[in-house]
Amino acid sequence: MTDIPRRAASRTAKLAALPLGFAGRAALGLGKRAVGIASDVISADIQQRTAEQIFSVLGQLKGGAMKFGQALSVFEAALPEEMAGPYRQALTKLQEAAPPMPVANVHKALAEQLGPDWRDRFAEFDDSPAAAASIGQVHRAVWKLPPARRNAKPKLLPVAVKVQYPGAGDALISDLKQLSRLAGMFKIIQPGIDVKPLLAELRDRITEELDYEMEARTQRAFEEAYRDDPEIFVPRVVASAPRVLVTEWVDGTPLAEVITGGSPAERDEAGRLMAVLHFSAPGRAGLLHADPHPGNFRVLPDGRLGVIDFGAVARLPEGHPEPIGRLVRLALDGQAQAVVDGLRDEGFVKSTDDLDAQALLDFLLPMIEPVSVERFRFTRSWLRSEATRLTNPRGPAYQLSRRLNLPPSYLLIHRVTLGSIGVLCQLEAEASYREILEKWLPGFAPVA
Repeated sequence: MTDIPRRAASRTAKLAALPLGFAGRAALGLGKRAVGIASDVISADIQQRTAEQIFSVLGQLKGGAMKFGQALSVFEAALPEEMAGPYRQALTKLQEAAPPMPVANVHKALAEQLGPDWRDRFAEFDDSPAAAASIGQVHRAVWKLPPARRNAKPKLLPVAVKVQYPGAGDALISDLKQLSRLAGMFKIIQPGIDVKPLLAELRDRITEELDYEMEARTQRAFEEAYRDDPEIFVPRVVASAPRVLVTEWVDGTPLAEVITGGSPAERDEAGRLMAVLHFSAPGRAGLLHADPHPGNFRVLPDGRLGVIDFGAVARLPEGHPEPIGRLVRLALDGQAQAVVDGLRDEGFVKSTDDLDAQALLDFLLPMIEPVSVERFRFTRSWLRSEATRLTNPRGPAYQLSRRLNLPPSYLLIHRVTLGSIGVLCQLEAEASYREILEKWLPGFAPVA
């Protein structure tokens, strides 16, 4: 019993040490500057060490800490280029790997969730994890499917077995509480990011993400919606329990590798498929995939985009809200007053606030530039310029944004869209995004 509070205290101590470590390196930099070392060398050194420490600790702690780091990873493209290198390397590591849990713990979890005869269900089981997630790790195995006829040999299927870390729920809650106290520390990663709403939303999703049987139901809905699809592949669910999920194995190139080493054509196609998934899923499955960090995607040998994690989703049984597409179309058509009226109806503008319609339109148009042209290339420089425009306290965009509201019903859609844009900018992907929206976003297609 005493191990539990000790582990919790250890996690809290590690998290609390992060800002102290950063402050210490800043002081070290001042000392080096005093003896004549160039400031740009000092800054690079401090950024490298800070990046390594932050994401090493987040990766070791898993739980909410690692999940938060993964959520931050999609905003890496907004960093100034001179700072991006160290964080890019650390974030890529965080997306794809974390220290594994002991083999004995894995076996114990499988016995508790699948029964004491769990080994009989597998022809093979690799004790070394193939990947790590924020609240669990994935093992490669071969599942015995029931034979089609009596006395026949069982069919063998390569599978991914996701096993939840013991105490993941308590760790997730503890980490998110601690990180909310240290939210200001993450300003060193992206000064304009509003951390607390992100943490609040993560807390709201804890219950669903910890329940692998709920994830299995979600994945089955996606698999049915995209079965035999030529562009999107969703692996089928083989078995599930509250803390263990067995799904078809997906071979392919991790999206993180496409980002760092893919050809321009490969990155363009991956970005296009990400956009297709984002905008088509609500209409096809009544669901929005809500965790768009690169670790959740693979590019299959046949070119399809494989999606391998469905723990975080937004439920949109009516599809994407029609006002989103309609208001974007009105903005592109220059109908400023209609845009203000529509945003007020949806709760983005307070009923008592008399906004200048043209000023609001000027505020919105740079954001929707990607769908204003036939083809658009997302780039890191575009994202950085938008981040600068929206977070400059002296700029008109910042002042206007403070007068806008984000209705709770749009919170998750907003975060997923921002996260997807972050990935597209990491890919530097070019595609006809306007064409994708015209096909899949209700209200956006121009009226004939």
